[in-house]
This record gives sequence, structure tokens and C-alpha cells, in this order.
Amino acid sequence: MLTDVELELMTILWKLGGGSVSEVIDQLPKDRDLAYTSVSTILRILEQKGVLTAQKEGRGHTYIPAIQKTDYEAKAVKDVVERVFDGTPLALVKQLLNNVKINEQELKELKDLINNVGKKK
Repeated sequence: MLTDVELELMTILWKLGGGSVSEVIDQLPKDRDLAYTSVSTILRILEQKGVLTAQKEGRGHTYIPAIQKTDYEAKAVKDVVERVFDGTPLALVKQLLNNVKINEQELKELKDLINNVGKKK
């Protein structure tokens, strides 16, 4: 799993489709104070973890996500279900429904998803 700051930088790179250290820094919130060297180090760590690839561009690198955001989301949810909810997805769903505000459209989509589980082949 990614740390909070790793996920923050990956989210930027997923939105950009890839980018340099400077491009990532430019996308950080203005009040987020991360040094160039810190961002560069974190991106290299993400490359070592296999979630980014790096292409040499002049004196720097362009970092490109090696995994899709949806693939990471799926892995993270499975991890949370296993570690926090003792492998019981229903417990996660109950917590979401009881503690997260869901609007009517989202509720309709959720019902449609439930109705279609198992129907896909």
C-alpha cells in the first residue's frame, strides 16, 4: 500500500498521465510545501515499488504510472476488507452506508450494481 504522500503524488500523476518532478510540484496545493528533492525522492521510491516508470528527459525524468488508478483502488479495497473488516465485504458496505452520505443518484447506482452482481458472465 502507498503512504499518504505517495498516494498524493500518484493521484497527480494519474490525472496528468505522467510528468516531471516540476510538473508534479506545480499541481500540489499552494499551501503544500514539499521540496523538489523530497518529491524527487518519493517518485524514485514509487519507481522502485513498481507503480511508476521513469523515462530520461534531458537532465530529468518523466514519471509515468505503471498501474491504473482503478487497479490500485481495487487492491486497496481488498486490503482494507482483509485487514480491517476480517475479510467480510458486507461489514465494509454496512460502514459505508451508515457513515457516508450517499445521494439519491448514488443510491440508485448502488442498487443497480447490487441487482446486477452475478449476472455478468
